[in-house]
Order: sequence, then C-alpha cells, then structure tokens
Amino acid sequence: MENLIGMNTLKERETGQVENMSISGKMRNRLSDLGLIEGTCVECLHKTSYGGLSAYLIRGAVIALRAEDTSYIKVRLTKRKNLQRCS
Repeated sequence: MENLIGMNTLKERETGQVENMSISGKMRNRLSDLGLIEGTCVECLHKTSYGGLSAYLIRGAVIALRAEDTSYIKVRLTKRKNLQRCS
C-alpha cells in the first residue's frame, strides 16, 4: 500500500487522488459541494510564498484552499498524465 500524504504537502504540478478526509462539519460539506470527495483527482497549481493558500485543479475548476483545511485531506500521489483517471 502506498503512503498517503496531506493534500497541503503536494508540490506545484503534483497530482493526487483523495483517499481520506478527516474533516467534519460545515467545512466537509463545503468541500463536498465543490466536488472534493474520496476518489477525486486533484492537482496543485500554485502555492503562495507564505504557505497559507494553495490553488488546486479539482474536477476542472481552480479552487483556492487554506493549508489548515487541506492538512486533513490525505491523498495518494498519482501520475500527472492521467489526472482524469488518477492512475
């Protein structure tokens, strides 16, 4: 089994597949509404210099999320070529 990392630790241009979300309440609902659920493919597009916000490509939309929130989301690194299928 491959190691999981926090989504907040993805480097720019790295992709991953969401495996686990240990976040609850309103934030989990908000992320689900944005399409961020288990199995979703994500790509980190940009990280701010101070590390507070990162822009991710999620289901065709670019969404900025706080590192504090994405630290609760665990992803498995994937190959960038197959972002649609996360293989």
